Amino acid sequence: MKCGNLRFGPAGKPIDLAGDLLEAPSFLKSIGLDAMEYEAVRGVNISKERAEKLGSLAKENGIVLSMHAPYYINLSAVEREKVESSIKRLLDALQASSWMGSYVVVFHPGYYLDWGVKEAVSRVIQALKDVRERSEALSAGVWLGPETTGKAKQVGSVDDVIEICREVSRCRPVVDWAHLHARSLGKFPKDPGDVVKVVERLESELGKEAIDPLHTHFSKIEYTRGGEKEHHTLDEKDYGPEFKDVCEAYKEVGVNAVIISESPVLERDALKMKKICEEIC
Repeated sequence: MKCGNLRFGPAGKPIDLAGDLLEAPSFLKSIGLDAMEYEAVRGVNISKERAEKLGSLAKENGIVLSMHAPYYINLSAVEREKVESSIKRLLDALQASSWMGSYVVVFHPGYYLDWGVKEAVSRVIQALKDVRERSEALSAGVWLGPETTGKAKQVGSVDDVIEICREVSRCRPVVDWAHLHARSLGKFPKDPGDVVKVVERLESELGKEAIDPLHTHFSKIEYTRGGEKEHHTLDEKDYGPEFKDVCEAYKEVGVNAVIISESPVLERDALKMKKICEEIC
């Protein structure tokens, strides 16, 4: 089995790029990368003109764009005003994503809080159906991407993400392997077989379109009893998971994937991940 089409890039502006963000596509192409996730984690603050320019430059340079929506999203909040403000932030992200030609808006869905898992996930689904109804005119072609999250109190297990994507239109899973590692307190994934199980389950339950490509994040990660604490570089041996396991699994199942580096050294580790996969493939 050969590897599928694997694309690599950083979460945000490359750390070694001194110039403007609009220079990122040509910079990434020049060093051998072909993906980038635009980070709107502090708020969606990009103009239509600038977003369209970024999208045009990305297309010229063969860079596939995705977007990470603001962190301040809690679609399962008790307070209705918090849900409404979360919906607004997602709508803003979908609009900007459409302008720049980003194919998916990645987001953290919410928290279990006092609801328990089942009710919290149900509330997330209802809010996202509202988002989809309101976004018809402004986000044609953009997928919603609920991400597996790094803390036990957050909505974002593999089960949660599958249920959300099953119930909401144009919704695809985003798998952060570091988050799953932290969420499980280092128990998962432990080997390529664990990764294969997740990918095969996503395809079985959501269909080929939802994982073509499979949108993923990777870094090594430090965790505490509550889950995620801090992202680390690939060279730090004291932390997991191992990227080699992920790439070996991707080769085994032949999946196409976009692999976004959330390492503190962003594109440097994206290049290391690309090299690891080139050796495996």
